[in-house]
Amino acid sequence: MDAAAGAVALPEAWSQVRAPVIVPLLRLAVAVCLTMSVLLFLERLYMGVVIAGVRLFRFRPDRRYRCEPLPEDDPELGSAAFPSVLVQIPMFNEREVRTAAYVYPSPFSTPHCASSACFASAIAALGLVAAAEGLQWRSDLIRLVRRWWLQVYQLSIGAVCGLSWPSDRLVVQVLDDSTDEVIKEMVRAECERWARKGVNITYQIRDDRKGYKAGALKAGMKHAYVRQCEYVAVFDADFQPDPDFLKRTIPYLVHNPQIALVQARWRFVNADECLMTRMQEMSLDYHFTVEQEASSSVCAFFGFNGTAGVWRISAVNEAGGWKDRTTVEDMDLAIRASLKGWKFVYLGDVQVKSELPSTFKAFRFQQHRWSCGPANLFRKMLMEIVTNKKVTIWKKIHVIYNFFLIRKIIAHIITFTFYCLVIPATIFVPEVRIPKWGCVYIPSAITLLNSVGTPRSFHLLFFWVAFENVMSLHRTKATLIGLLEAGRVNEWVVTTKLGSAMKMKSSNKAGFKKQFMRIWERLHITELGVGVFLFSCGWYDLAYGKDHFFIYLFFQSIAFFIVGLGYVGTIVPQS
Repeated sequence: MDAAAGAVALPEAWSQVRAPVIVPLLRLAVAVCLTMSVLLFLERLYMGVVIAGVRLFRFRPDRRYRCEPLPEDDPELGSAAFPSVLVQIPMFNEREVRTAAYVYPSPFSTPHCASSACFASAIAALGLVAAAEGLQWRSDLIRLVRRWWLQVYQLSIGAVCGLSWPSDRLVVQVLDDSTDEVIKEMVRAECERWARKGVNITYQIRDDRKGYKAGALKAGMKHAYVRQCEYVAVFDADFQPDPDFLKRTIPYLVHNPQIALVQARWRFVNADECLMTRMQEMSLDYHFTVEQEASSSVCAFFGFNGTAGVWRISAVNEAGGWKDRTTVEDMDLAIRASLKGWKFVYLGDVQVKSELPSTFKAFRFQQHRWSCGPANLFRKMLMEIVTNKKVTIWKKIHVIYNFFLIRKIIAHIITFTFYCLVIPATIFVPEVRIPKWGCVYIPSAITLLNSVGTPRSFHLLFFWVAFENVMSLHRTKATLIGLLEAGRVNEWVVTTKLGSAMKMKSSNKAGFKKQFMRIWERLHITELGVGVFLFSCGWYDLAYGKDHFFIYLFFQSIAFFIVGLGYVGTIVPQS
């Protein structure tokens, strides 16, 4: 009797709440989401028009600024014609490997092992490779681990030491935050090897690791020899600049005293590793080819990408130096320098090799940092931007509205809220209708505008949309954490990358056929929950709906299920 009464009471309660509460709230949510969609579409359209104008009228950086090459054959000046440049290579070892399973190191990855215990876990993880290669457990395996780490240092440090620049005008600074003595000695030995070749390279460690990357860069700037340098280039440890990098970037700073930053583009060496890296390439190519270039062309401002860029040291000092108040110290410095009146230049034709995270766990941590940090920085700097006296009102509007509000907040929140919550919810409330232009035309236009960055991947556009909607779950959560300054707001986890280690592994597939990651170690409950919700909404729409949303809902739920079950990115076998 009680169960039957409850079954009758539930529909009655729903009908009583539906009209006065649910319908108005859902209509409000639809109106807000449609407004945000229009704002996002107009922003994308605006940037598309700017890029079209830049291409049409050839409004390239070399036509806007002086950039004559520095004289290399002047017998009187000699190397004095070249300014002194500091190059910083920060290396980090963070919580990622202290609390989670170790992932193979790579010739393109940052050293991650943070303690001797962690180094032991690395050896345990690499035992699979050792077994496949027939290596002895102790001595041969340790040599294998060290060989891989040596590849990391040789490629990253070697690329910087190979920059074409007078040796007496170049200082290479390796900022090592390792806490494992073996790793520290390997980095130190690699630096000494290049020093014997005549490269002015210094190996720097800190007594404490406060401030993460910002703290390391700030500590590096305190050394006395830095005062002799006019510019500082920053390369993360998985970035490899071409030898002519400085010769193509420094002239913009030398000939244009109003420029503080020259940013180069990233080129991804492992974009074809898996479907997830192709999706990342599409998103980041749009960021560089459209967002960065449009902002550089219109108002000479954009967010520093944290690496593959050259700063004027006087501008860094005037802006207050590196600060560790958020996890986006690069963007923080760029905003403060811009508010001082400095200009930035983006060079899309100068590309630096780097690597994309190919495991979903590493990518998820990276996206949390990239979404939470800007939102938290917006909270901290809003009034500082509003009250600034040195920049025009138009630049303030660009920074607050275009840069922060639309690209860093609304773009994340609207994707998950509208396409994964509001649209499915309207299926159960037919009184609330979404106009076709809001759920079909505008999303399609935004998607097409986003596709211009990577023409070769246009055929993957559907998969990119589904994957971006899944990732919007994490980006929305991170954005809200940053705005509210809650929980994991200052969590810093270094992005783990695999590089050629997985290529070595793949060549020994026979040895891993019986090595499977246990399914419960791959499960992502939140994604599975959203997938179940969307799948249920799809069935309800198929049975009772009239808008044919079930076509989208079924495909999107499958994407959530695939990610929820861990079948995305490179899967690293666990011992």
